[in-house]
Amino acid sequence: VGIELSAYRIVQEALTNSLKHAGDARATVRVRYRDDSLELEIADDGAGGADAAAALASGGHGLVGMRERVALYGGRFDAGRSPSGGFRVRALLPIR
Repeated sequence: VGIELSAYRIVQEALTNSLKHAGDARATVRVRYRDDSLELEIADDGAGGADAAAALASGGHGLVGMRERVALYGGRFDAGRSPSGGFRVRALLPIR
């Protein structure tokens, strides 16, 4: 139950950040179950703006919380601007 709840909260927080900072944008959520891991990718195509830049520079509480949830399970976390524009969050949660 712990990993599933963490995955849910990571997706929820990433989408909340998209709503707050991406402006007029679309977001996608990809969930991949592997034999040994649960992979999450949440991306938006928003332009962001000063608000988004400030949140990224400060680390934002949402990003810190997502990073801590992933670290709790010994996973990997990555968040930042996409090369094609927008913002992307990736999390890999190992399944034991």
